[in-house]
Amino acid sequence: MAEIMAMKRFLIISVTLIVVALGAKAQSEQHGVLELPLIFDSHQLVTPDSLSATKASQEPYTLNAGDEWLQEARRRTELDNRRRFNAIVNHPELVHYSLSSLPEPPKEYAIKGDPTKAKLTIAPPKVSQPVEKEIATPDLKIHDWLHTLDASLQFTQAYISSNWYQGGENNMNILTNIKWDFNLNQDTHPNWLFNNSLQYKLGVSTAHGDSLRNYMINQDNFLFTSNLGYKAIKNWYYSAMLNFKTQFFNNYKSNTNTMTASFLSPAELNLGLGMTYAYKSEHGERTFNLSVAPLSYNMKICRDIVNLDPVSFGIDAGHHTKHSFGSNLEAKATVQFSRAISWSTRLYAFTNYEYVQGDWENTFTFSVTRHLNTQIFTHLRYDKSSPWNDDWRYWQFKEILSFGLTYHFSTK
Repeated sequence: MAEIMAMKRFLIISVTLIVVALGAKAQSEQHGVLELPLIFDSHQLVTPDSLSATKASQEPYTLNAGDEWLQEARRRTELDNRRRFNAIVNHPELVHYSLSSLPEPPKEYAIKGDPTKAKLTIAPPKVSQPVEKEIATPDLKIHDWLHTLDASLQFTQAYISSNWYQGGENNMNILTNIKWDFNLNQDTHPNWLFNNSLQYKLGVSTAHGDSLRNYMINQDNFLFTSNLGYKAIKNWYYSAMLNFKTQFFNNYKSNTNTMTASFLSPAELNLGLGMTYAYKSEHGERTFNLSVAPLSYNMKICRDIVNLDPVSFGIDAGHHTKHSFGSNLEAKATVQFSRAISWSTRLYAFTNYEYVQGDWENTFTFSVTRHLNTQIFTHLRYDKSSPWNDDWRYWQFKEILSFGLTYHFSTK
């Protein structure tokens, strides 16, 4: 019987303590209980709102996304500040410290015992500072010459069965393009401009319609350009220019042994003095160079006058060369529209004030991957010194669409 009465008393006391605890918690949540000593930090303007510990503040800004967590955190922080400020104003006797005169926190000490001397030593613990290792700075090599190499192998191929209802012939076209630019670094030589470019294009295709040979060369262009300049003002340079172009292989008309071109037949050399404007965007996605030479020398060359007619190249009959003086202009531009699309163009023109000749080349590159791309190449040429053509007059045009491999290398 006594054990039952003791159990009842224990249950009554436990329930009473739980009820008191829950009531205290609810009261603390409603009115707020300060668990830390009050510390005065700054003066504030006393207003009815500032003394109210329960009035919610007006939110100045609301996020477009879900920001309930942020609003709740701000509400709790502001409510705690109002409660603390209300206690400071109504009970200043509870404020024992000011933020500017807080006592120093107790220091940490370590006790060490020395058994040989029966002595205890109390001292601040030694804090080991991490040893900063010297980072070996790599030797930065500054290049006086900046090299850029672009190489591509483009091709098209078609196979047609002998009984194809529309007819046709198998064919394969291969186009090789190598371009090497080596330019003087203008970061180390800001007053000088020295740009050099060497480019070679070779296009070979099957020639089923030619009974004398199995293949034909549809493109064979070697081009070397050089521009040396000294800065005049801003992007303008006093400059000397050199252009040289030719081809390497023999080429013939279909089903004949009539030669149309060979090494140094034709070839052309141009030297000029004038001004050059050079522009490059901050990140290099756009470049533009314009060279104007009011004083220019042009030499046309036909090495083989036995198998070739020099007149077709603008050279007098029976002569290997022709010299002219006049003016020339060359403009180059590159634009990187995106990582996958780029455009490069070159416009060249020369006149001796009796005839005009010019070339306008455009290359559009569409990159599929880093090493695969598609190219569209167009070449429009005007040469008033060449023989008249009833269809094209003095104009000439070439267009090539190709797909294949590409490789890019550069030094910076």
